Amino acid sequence: MNLLKALAAVSSMTMISRILGLARDTIIARTFGAGMAADAFNAAFKIPNMLRRLFAEGAFSQAFVPILGEYKNQRSEEETREFIAKITGVLGSVLLLVTAIGMLAAPLIMWISAPGFYREPAKAALFVDILQVSFPYIFFISLSSMSGSILNSWGKFSVPAFTPTFLNLSFIIFALFLSHYFQPPIMALAWAVFVGGLIQFCWQLPFLRQIGMLSWPRFAFRDVAVWRVIRQMGPAIFGVSVAQISLLINSTFASFLPTGSVSWMYYADRLMEFPSGVLGVALGTILLPSLSKHAATKSDQEFSILLDWGIRLSLLLAAPATVGLAILSGPLLATLFTYGKFSAHDALMSQQAVLAYSIGLLGLILVKVLAPGFYARQDIKTPVRIAIITLCLTQVMNLAFVFPFKHAGLALSIGLASCINAGLLLRTLLKRGIYQPANGWPAFLLKMTGAISMMALALIISQLLLPINWHGPAWQRIVWLTLLVTLGAGTYFATLFVLGFRPRHFKRHEN
Repeated sequence: MNLLKALAAVSSMTMISRILGLARDTIIARTFGAGMAADAFNAAFKIPNMLRRLFAEGAFSQAFVPILGEYKNQRSEEETREFIAKITGVLGSVLLLVTAIGMLAAPLIMWISAPGFYREPAKAALFVDILQVSFPYIFFISLSSMSGSILNSWGKFSVPAFTPTFLNLSFIIFALFLSHYFQPPIMALAWAVFVGGLIQFCWQLPFLRQIGMLSWPRFAFRDVAVWRVIRQMGPAIFGVSVAQISLLINSTFASFLPTGSVSWMYYADRLMEFPSGVLGVALGTILLPSLSKHAATKSDQEFSILLDWGIRLSLLLAAPATVGLAILSGPLLATLFTYGKFSAHDALMSQQAVLAYSIGLLGLILVKVLAPGFYARQDIKTPVRIAIITLCLTQVMNLAFVFPFKHAGLALSIGLASCINAGLLLRTLLKRGIYQPANGWPAFLLKMTGAISMMALALIISQLLLPINWHGPAWQRIVWLTLLVTLGAGTYFATLFVLGFRPRHFKRHEN
């Protein structure tokens, strides 16, 4: 399997989803703005989204994928299928319980996650209504993510990568065509979450049947293999919870800031998620199964070489994305969101958060590559310890930055914390000898820095010289933004080509 080709496939599918995600956010921003209802929805949706990362993309996948890799490489197909059936039964049971508790405890969750909303009873009541409708999303999306982990382990990367598209399509359809049937209209988005999660779950089932891994769940709570995953999930849940607690605390801070702060941070975060998903999540997705295979077969040298490949590729793609996002933050917000009820003031406030977030984009993407270096070896405790350190430092920075910089200070804390997290992970991998950098790093970094400098210069000069009007018709903004993005990307990759980089240098084959 050509990992570069697999990365291109996953990234392209993820890009389609992210583009639709930006379209959905443009429509939502235009329809609902950044007022009371939008704040209530964005704060409520964070809860099932947080639990999704906890049960699905976070703790569960970190514990499940390496053990699934063992079964796939060392056991029979029937044993592997039975293992999946047992895990499905246990995970589904836990998710049903969590979903029921979450819906019943929505008012209590309100107190914990956004206590500032209680100063406005209408906002608090709306938060509870939205949360109760959208909470079952955690059940559907977690089982969907488990299905995606199985398909990824069989090298079927494109199907799981395309799956998030259905949530974005659900948002777009409900916002454009169905919102006037709901009272208040923002409730349409809550039902879009429910429907989108259901479709995502159902979409992958036929593909599981194709690889012979679709079977009825079995409720084997005492099974040895199931308990191996549960034991691994213990520290993994704690580790992922640390990151989610950090986001929850940030939400709590934001709930006391002026109305609009939660939404300004949300739209800034959405811009951040585009490169982090297309690059970071895609790289982590294809690396974990292969790293798990090398860990299971004790191929330490191949493990290190693969990790080096992932780090170099992430730097090559993420570093220019970080610089480009900062330089083009204003044009991006003007083109994507500044319509209808989303005012120029909202765009300016969101831009402040984007600039603060962008400081940590490279760190955020590197974490997606470095953390699998531990998960693949079934070492979850080390990332947990690093996450705890990062959480403590984040809260110190929150207190230091929130008063002078408001919502941008909270974004800055998250950005800096991502860099600290990545730095500590890398330091530990090097110290333990798990990762040994290959030759050529100084020249690689020098050439990459030169290409980024040329890209930044081209973007800055073009914005100064071209007669761009970011308050004109939408089609004009789209044309100008496309021109700038094409110019920046073209300048960067052309400079890399002149300096000797070729796509073949980054090909990587795995059996």
